[in-house]
Formats: sequence, C-alpha cells, structure tokens
Amino acid sequence: MNPVSPRNSAPSHSASSQGSAAPHVLSTTLSRRRLLSMAALGAGAVALAACAGPSTSSGASSSAADANGPDFSGVTPATTITFWSNHPGSSEDITKQIISDFKNETGITVNLVTAGSSYENVAQKFQTAQTGGTLPDIVVFSDVWWFRYYMQDSIIPLTNALKAANVDTSDYRDGLFADYQYKGSQWAVPWARSTPLFYYNKSHWAAAGLPDRVPATWDEFAQWAPKLKDANSSAQHVYEHPALADYAGWTLQNILWGYGGGWSAKGSFDVTCDSEASVKALQYVKDSVYQGKWAGVASSAGTDDLAAGACSATLGSTGSLVGVQKAAAGKFEVGVGNLPGGPSVTTPVCPTGGAGVGIPKKVPAANQLAAAKFIGFLTNPKNTVAFSQQTGYMPVRKSADTSELLAKNPLIETAIKQLDVTRTQDYARVFLPGADQEMAKSVAQIVTQNADVASTMKSLRSTLEGIYNGQVKSKTS
Repeated sequence: MNPVSPRNSAPSHSASSQGSAAPHVLSTTLSRRRLLSMAALGAGAVALAACAGPSTSSGASSSAADANGPDFSGVTPATTITFWSNHPGSSEDITKQIISDFKNETGITVNLVTAGSSYENVAQKFQTAQTGGTLPDIVVFSDVWWFRYYMQDSIIPLTNALKAANVDTSDYRDGLFADYQYKGSQWAVPWARSTPLFYYNKSHWAAAGLPDRVPATWDEFAQWAPKLKDANSSAQHVYEHPALADYAGWTLQNILWGYGGGWSAKGSFDVTCDSEASVKALQYVKDSVYQGKWAGVASSAGTDDLAAGACSATLGSTGSLVGVQKAAAGKFEVGVGNLPGGPSVTTPVCPTGGAGVGIPKKVPAANQLAAAKFIGFLTNPKNTVAFSQQTGYMPVRKSADTSELLAKNPLIETAIKQLDVTRTQDYARVFLPGADQEMAKSVAQIVTQNADVASTMKSLRSTLEGIYNGQVKSKTS
C-alpha cells in the first residue's frame, strides 16, 4: 500500500479517545468472520462486537462541499437546540451548568440528551438518525469517529459557522484544533481532550524501594516489576494493560512507537503492524504476561483496579484522573507521569485522545448557527478550565487561566505538559473504520490466548489493508 497523507498539512498532535478508542467497519464477509472469531474470545469479544460502528459505504462525498461550510449571511440563530453526548469523564453535571450559563447569556436553550454510554453508542444513534430519525444539532465526536462522519457527508465544515458565531479559533491549542482538519476544512472543535497517563500507587512504589517517579522506559519498568511483585503480594498484578476493547489501539501506540514501529507508518496509511519493530514491541507486551508474569489485562477499567489496590500501575486517560483520585482517597496517594519510552524512541511517544464536538449537515441553518455559538461557549477559556477541574480532561484554549485549577489539583499539570511530547496518532487507527476493533481483537489473541505475535500481526495487516482499499482509498485520493 502506498503511503497517503489525508491532511493537507500534518498536525502536531492527533485526536483520540479516550478517552475513547476504537474504529473498524468491514465488508459483510469480514464482519461475519470477525463475529465468528470473537465468539471464541468469550465475554470480552462481546464488548468488542458491541463497538462496531456505522458503515461508511453510503453517502455522498464531501469533496464537493464548500471547504468553509455553509454561508450564514442573514441567518438568525435558533432559540432551542439539542446536544447529544455520552458525558465523557462523568461530565453531565458540569455540562448542564455550562448550558444553564449559556441560556442566561444568550437566551438559547440547549437540550442535553444522553445518546449512549460510550462514543460508539452515540455513533450508532447518530447513524440511525441519518435515515429518518430526529438529528441532534451538536454531537460528540471521538477521535476515531469524526472521519467516518466526514466520509458519510453527514457533518458540515465549521469555518463559516464559527466565524458567524464570533468564535476565536486562533485561541484553541494548535495541535488539538488541527486534529479535526482534512482537505483544508475544519470538521470539529476539541472539547473533552486527553492523553494517556501512567498511573501508579505511590505506597506500592515505596514498599518496593523505588524512586517516586514513572519509569523512563518500558525496559526500566520490566526491571522494577519483580521488586513491585515481591513487595506487594496482595496486588493481583504489578501492571495492568488497559481494557482491550476500549484502549488497545490507543495506548499501545506508545509501546509500538517506542520500539520504532506503529500500526501504520507516520503520516501515512501504509500499514506497518507486522514490521520487525512492531512485532518486537508486541512481543514485549506478550512477555510481560506470559514470561515475566507481572502483567495482566484489565477486564473493564485498569484505573478502577488501580484505585482498588488490585494492581500497582496502569495506563489511563487523563479524563480518569479526578475519578481515580476520589476512589483512592484515604487508601493511597496516586502518582502520574508521562508515558515511558522504548529502546529506539524515547520521545514523543504519547498519543492524544478524547473527543470534540461538531454539527450535522441535515439540520436547519438556524440550528447550525446556534450550535456554533454554543460550541464556542462550551469550550471558551473559563468553561474549559471548569470542565477540566471536574473531569481531568485538558483545557483546550491557550488563554485558559489554569492557575486555580493547578492549585487545586497539581497532577493535571502533568497532562497539560505532556501535550508538548505528543505525536499524531497512526492513520490506521483513527481513519480506518473499525480498525480499532480489529487491533483489539488481535491484541486479545496475543495476550489472552498466547497467540504468535508475528502471524497475528500479519493477519491484522491484511485486514487493515482490506478496510483501506474497500472503504477509504476512493474517498481520500
């Protein structure tokens, strides 16, 4: 496969999940094969199957659309709009407060709808609404979903809408804002944005006589693991790899990059998951479970297991930070730090993640303009700090005053500073529909069924290239 860059200029950071994670919609044949394969994986596979997203095979191309979006000259904003969200980072209460403040300031009512418990749930509901249901006026877009909406021609470019709403787009953090750019257009605005953090139990570290910091490299952590295991026998695992259904494709980019590999080549659709470097990286992951026997795989949230004392360390979204601190309060002090590097690359090896917000195409112009006004208010300097304080997500505005935020929770500064050492996510993860699911399934075979790394990655490459050639290539060339 030839490398193809889908953006007219590469952003310094990329969109993610978290918070969120997961991309891949296959042809009917591949979907059946995947479901049959997942049946052998048990309950974990069911979770993966539930995340399968909407098809991208139908819908007009967005290439004919004005790169800046609709013209809002003479348009008066609607007085009532609807916002679909899954409330990332337990953000429902703070979002409702921002909505109330917005109505007091503008007179515009925003109806907040719980459209699902995950980004995938929201995506399914949004897909269904395209065929005749009631559409929202604003919808949450995770890092692995917005590009599908672009290919389906179901969202609008936002430049004109944001300009008409008097939103200062130059104040967004450049890398986070650029994550949603494609072919010269802006398709979403950053909102609940995160990076993975390395979380650890400081009491476990102290018991093992380790320095109060995260390991600089994964090799260093492998050297620490026996000490942690011996000193903290009550913990089930020294380290838990994050739950595969939600995080495998996202967080494992860190280890892949550290070894000089990746799901795909940097800035390209050229799939490299079966390269020598990538295989070595995933062999490290497998060995941590089967050879070293110091690591396990979280069944749901590794950060929950950390807070419960079941493991000494894990990776998790910055959006989990406040919740982990609350859950661990009175039991131990939580430590966080930047992600470890690898034997080949030590920095930058951290992906960004989380979600943005965008505007559907098939809603009235008046609603689109009101939605743009709310998006600007939702993410303004004051509200992005309030949102960060309640959730742990990063402030998305350059001018945001974080002094009070950091005074209350100094650990959030680690997440903000880690933005300086992030890397654009692999295209294979964020731009190939359903790819994240396939990555999770392949990693599950390796770490839960002791499958051979090289052959599993060779099979994954074939699947990812099939997705690219069948669903994406014609819409990105």
